[in-house]
Amino acid sequence: MLIQLAIRDIVLIDRLELHFHEGLSVLTGETGAGKSILLDAFALALGGRGDGSLVRHGENQGQVTAVFDCPLDHPARRIASDADIDIDGDLILRRVQVADGRTRAFVNDQPVSVQVLKAIGATLVEIHGQHDDRALVDPVSHRAILDAFGGLSEENQAVADAARRVREARTALQDHRNRIQKARKEADFLRHAVEELTKLNPLAGEEESLAERRVIMMQSEKVSTDLNEAYEVVAGNASPVNELSAAVRKLERRGAQAPALVDPSVKALDAALVAIDEARAALEDAIRATEYDPRELEQTEERLFALRAAARKYDVPADELASLRQRFEEDVAAIDAGEEKLAGLEKALSEADAAYVKAAKALSAGRRRAAQALDAAVQAELPPLKLERARFITEITTDEASRDAGGFERVEFWAQTNPGTRAGPLMKVASGGELSRFMLALKVVLADKGSAPTLVFDEIDTGVGGAVADAIGQRLGRLARKVQVMAVTHAPQVAAKAESHFLIAKEGVRGAEDRVATRVIPLEATPRREEIARMLAGATITEEARAAAARLLEAAAH
Repeated sequence: MLIQLAIRDIVLIDRLELHFHEGLSVLTGETGAGKSILLDAFALALGGRGDGSLVRHGENQGQVTAVFDCPLDHPARRIASDADIDIDGDLILRRVQVADGRTRAFVNDQPVSVQVLKAIGATLVEIHGQHDDRALVDPVSHRAILDAFGGLSEENQAVADAARRVREARTALQDHRNRIQKARKEADFLRHAVEELTKLNPLAGEEESLAERRVIMMQSEKVSTDLNEAYEVVAGNASPVNELSAAVRKLERRGAQAPALVDPSVKALDAALVAIDEARAALEDAIRATEYDPRELEQTEERLFALRAAARKYDVPADELASLRQRFEEDVAAIDAGEEKLAGLEKALSEADAAYVKAAKALSAGRRRAAQALDAAVQAELPPLKLERARFITEITTDEASRDAGGFERVEFWAQTNPGTRAGPLMKVASGGELSRFMLALKVVLADKGSAPTLVFDEIDTGVGGAVADAIGQRLGRLARKVQVMAVTHAPQVAAKAESHFLIAKEGVRGAEDRVATRVIPLEATPRREEIARMLAGATITEEARAAAARLLEAAAH
């Protein structure tokens, strides 16, 4: 609910801070005192249309801040969270209006787009008046309102899930049809490609391996000569191994005579012999590696050239030829087995559609039951509102060919204002006063069915007599037991029903004789009785008016 509204430099309001509580709050005052300005400012904070003319004359900018206390699971917090807004504590909506027409929006002091501010504001507050063209009189919302009244959330979810499955099944079927159609156009090419690539049988990494082997074989002849020459030095007739071995044996025989001189030399010569032997082994391995069959080089080159030719033909790297063959094989398989799979997907779509129809018909039945109950509940509220000859009608049009995630129905609230007249949509057949009273009856019935936590009624009692005004006040009071209600009113019968009463008045600005400002004064006890007496009597308040005001307040208290 709204707990605080602060306005600065908006039209006639210089500085204003109001605190609100649960229940019914009324705002009263003489015509032109600034009640409409207050609501325009409030609407601005909720994401309403900005206008530079709203800024108080002589100021560069104005701003409005609205503070709300709402449950942790309220949709407004979800919208704010999705916009990466910190949602701890109260929700603070702020709108800055610049004199040049620009506006800035903030939620919890984080900049947001006006669209986000408006989406959050719409879940927190509903503003209704005689000429309101939103909310309950907007046919787009009527189906959701009926579903909320009927408690049809499970049926709604079932239809939405079924509709999603139909979309998924239809998409899968269409994708498969497109693939088969494309594959059929390329069938001859695909079959030839699969045959060619199967015969070639490319392997991943094969091109690189063949290229490396080809380089080795092409270099082998040159390298082999040098390797053999080195081997001859190390292990051939010119090898120093025999002479080194003889020198080691000769030194070993002298070792006992002078070990300190001989042993280091023997060890060094032994190490040389080991190194030479290791060199010999390495050279032998290298020489064996250079040995190849010339036909192997020819075969390697032919295979390498064949892989590269196929890669150029199919415009893919050679390493991807194997996966390309698999993909072509799958496309061919799709052609061969496509009809069987197509039939399965068509069956799946048919089953999903049948499930949707079943769920949608169950929802339709629930909506018709809910419509009867809603019509009866609203109808019971109309006689005290001087609409005893009127009828409220929930018009349901079912078209099974027009399907969406919400079912078959189009729902619209209709009215028949007098017997014998043609029924029609609320907005077309009801006058301003009738429309506001129909709307009030609806809101009373729907108060605990998904209503915004704060409802604002702007002079919906205009032009009605005392009995009807009293009935409106009673219904606003009943509504205020379930949600927070604020009403701008000229009816003393309505004002007397309120828990909080604010007087809106204009007064001169100190130090500026040619300027006035709107003030809002919370009224208690005697001042409140005086205001209600003024509403009863007009400019001159009589003792009879004061007594009547006291009786209204006393009756409302009971």
